[in-house]
Amino acid sequence: MVQITLPDGSSRDYASSVTVADVAASIGAGLAKAALAGKVDGKVVDTSFVIDKNSTLAIITAKDTDGLEVIRHSTAHLLAYAVKELFPDAQVTIGPVIENGFFYDFSYKRPFTLEDLAAIEKKMTSLASLDEAVTRRVLPRDEAVAYFKSLGELYKAEIIESIPADQDVSLYREGKFEDLCRGPHVPSTGKLKHFKLMKLAGAYWRGDHKNEMLQRIYGTAWATKDELQQHLTMLEEAEKRDHRKLGRELDLFHVDDHAPGMVFWHPKGWAIWQAVEQYMRQVYRDNGYQEVKGPQLLDKTLWEKTGHWDKYRDNMFTTESEKRDYALKPMNCPGHILIFKQGLKSYRDLPLRYGEFGQCHRNEATGGLHGIMRVRGFTQDDGHIFCTEDQILAECVAYTTLLQKVYADFGFKNIIYKIATRPAQRIGSDEIWDKAEHALIESLRASGCEFELSPGEGAFYGPKVEYTLKDAIGRHWQCGTIQVDFLMPERLGADYVGEDSARHRPVMLHRAIVGSLERFIGILIEETAGALPTWLAPVQIKVLNITDAQAEYARTVAKTLQNQGFRVELDLRNEKITYKIREHSMQKVPYLIVIGDKEMASGAVAVRARGGQDLGVMSADAFVQKMLADIAHKSNI
Repeated sequence: MVQITLPDGSSRDYASSVTVADVAASIGAGLAKAALAGKVDGKVVDTSFVIDKNSTLAIITAKDTDGLEVIRHSTAHLLAYAVKELFPDAQVTIGPVIENGFFYDFSYKRPFTLEDLAAIEKKMTSLASLDEAVTRRVLPRDEAVAYFKSLGELYKAEIIESIPADQDVSLYREGKFEDLCRGPHVPSTGKLKHFKLMKLAGAYWRGDHKNEMLQRIYGTAWATKDELQQHLTMLEEAEKRDHRKLGRELDLFHVDDHAPGMVFWHPKGWAIWQAVEQYMRQVYRDNGYQEVKGPQLLDKTLWEKTGHWDKYRDNMFTTESEKRDYALKPMNCPGHILIFKQGLKSYRDLPLRYGEFGQCHRNEATGGLHGIMRVRGFTQDDGHIFCTEDQILAECVAYTTLLQKVYADFGFKNIIYKIATRPAQRIGSDEIWDKAEHALIESLRASGCEFELSPGEGAFYGPKVEYTLKDAIGRHWQCGTIQVDFLMPERLGADYVGEDSARHRPVMLHRAIVGSLERFIGILIEETAGALPTWLAPVQIKVLNITDAQAEYARTVAKTLQNQGFRVELDLRNEKITYKIREHSMQKVPYLIVIGDKEMASGAVAVRARGGQDLGVMSADAFVQKMLADIAHKSNI
């Protein structure tokens, strides 16, 4: 007798062993048809999996997150099947699931083309329509190696040879195609209906540049046609908003092979940077932070003491001088501890909050660089709070409130909260980690925030809250963080004199709100499609004359507005006013002031707001008041 307990708490008894598919069929024909996999005692398995003991079971369908994972994994195999049908000489390597889709790497004698991509997708649709059963078998490792070598699949053989000799491996077959895989997979190819191949790329075998360059095909797969279409529409919108494209069109910045992963800020882009930095500097001042500045180069021994040398050595830029080894700082925290250690600190000084616009460098792989979103040189709005254990909760609650206000000022109201807990490789005792994790959990509860846990995703020295923004087209951007650290102050010998006159270790809270300023500005550009709100726009006002007769008055208006602190540019070119308006509208300038004879005669200005809205004629003073109100209220105009 086998008893199966279902998610609703009910149970079903079976006289003997049953498969997941058998259980689904016994519940109902509709569920049997929809079943893609099962979750037996918490593990996702094929519908053909045999349950031979009392177990919990959830039937997985396309409506479940696990079901979508199975669909994408199975579609990657369908891709490989199609490639082998069309290009028999191609060798298949690996094909994992990634966010929103999958990819598969192939070795082939010539580069695939976009025409090949269309043909492969068509073949995938044809193969899926055959609704061929997907079956699993298990072979001893050495037998599997010999099998794939006989097929000429040398990459697969190499993968299997890296598996211990005493282990068996599982293979999945659909039609004429069989592949190495742990599974699980959909029961038949007919379940795979809503997919699209997206792009081609290169990828080194096993990620090593010394190995052969393979061809990677990316695809996306979804449970329904509507979900697929929504995703494709989102990608189209994301392409329009691409910060790299807008950075060129709006003349904001560029990246250059002379400094890979570094940003060259143009005047307009630097104006945005300054607006963000000055806003955050005011946030520092208003919330009890003392701004500091640490050096770029620090001795290797410091990074060894903190543990960063062991964890991040490969991502650090190093140099040598006078037989001493140094590293460009990849983060600011050790420098802030050294500042804290200067002079005797008392419990009365705590909490002590330091803030720095700290420039950091990390040796990211070239293939991972992406515009200004992922770079090697970046600046963080980095802050560290030194406090007592009793002050952790209040500081974390205050920080979350502050972060929410900052994000709202930048136009983000939808925040996702995650607590990343202790990783397997960490320093410190479980008791310390218990305290740190408990403090973060209680702080979000006290802030009224719903949150989820990310087990094992914390830093090696402490857990953290990750604050993720959801943008206008549904994408997620992890920006802010706060980490509770009992350990780094101890490693670097930081202490304070307590009320009992004894020496105590402070707790260190690592925090950043926007994170990398480069990345955050990239997010802002994409969120607004380059139409930044007035307070952030690099050029807030363009003053345009209709004829040369108004040039002097236009200069006077522009100077008056500049004296108010606004970012103003003049356009006195001998061009038609319609041409000027169209050009500056495309540059997404928030306000255009048009000056003709009537405006000059009355000492007024004609104002057009971004989006073609005609605000009519008003006095210069009235326009100044409107601008000041827009900026004060962080208006989206």
